[in-house]
Amino acid sequence: MKKLISEFRSMLQTVPPLLVSLMILSVVGMNLLANKSINTGVDWLALDCGILFSWLTFLTMDVLTQNYGPRAATMLSFVALGMNLLMALIFFLASRISGVWGESFVEGSETVINIALDHTFGGTWFIILGSSIAFIASAVLNNFLNAWIGKLLQKNSGFGVFAARAYVSTFVAQFADNLIFALLVSKLFFGWTLLQCLTCALTGACMELLFEVVFSPAGYRISRRLRLQPQAA
Repeated sequence: MKKLISEFRSMLQTVPPLLVSLMILSVVGMNLLANKSINTGVDWLALDCGILFSWLTFLTMDVLTQNYGPRAATMLSFVALGMNLLMALIFFLASRISGVWGESFVEGSETVINIALDHTFGGTWFIILGSSIAFIASAVLNNFLNAWIGKLLQKNSGFGVFAARAYVSTFVAQFADNLIFALLVSKLFFGWTLLQCLTCALTGACMELLFEVVFSPAGYRISRRLRLQPQAA
């Protein structure tokens, strides 16, 4: 236990604060924006606005894994999850405070809009629980799969290596994230079929992988500037 605590403290002191901030910000933003669906115009393509942040979460984990090891990336994932739960609690308390949201001042609809905004920020317990389980499971999968692919490639430099590790681990982990959430929440509470869960997980993973491909050059440049050698898995 003491070794784990010492390793945790060392990780927080070693990882650049900007990466820690980006990780926490992306997880909080991802879960908040997941409340808004995206009208894609295609029946089988189900996406939400959380995708605007989810790519950053996984790209940050890829950078952390390739420079500090999967254990450090996973520990930081737990930190981000803890901060997200804290923010969810604060949002919930804010939704219970008597008052009026600025955007609710629409004549004749003030009460309806105010209640809707309270529910949006207050969250729903099963959605928060489902997203938390899905995130931490996919984070562990992403980090250790990324490290395993790195060992297979037997190289730790070059954009090609970074991309191969990031693309495969991101797609697999994002698929797992979407599927776990769909099975725990969408199927149990909204009556989705298994086919709908699988389709949503696959299409979402493809779109999130596209974001990863677009922004991976920036992630690689950040990774290359980090001078510390990757830690052992």
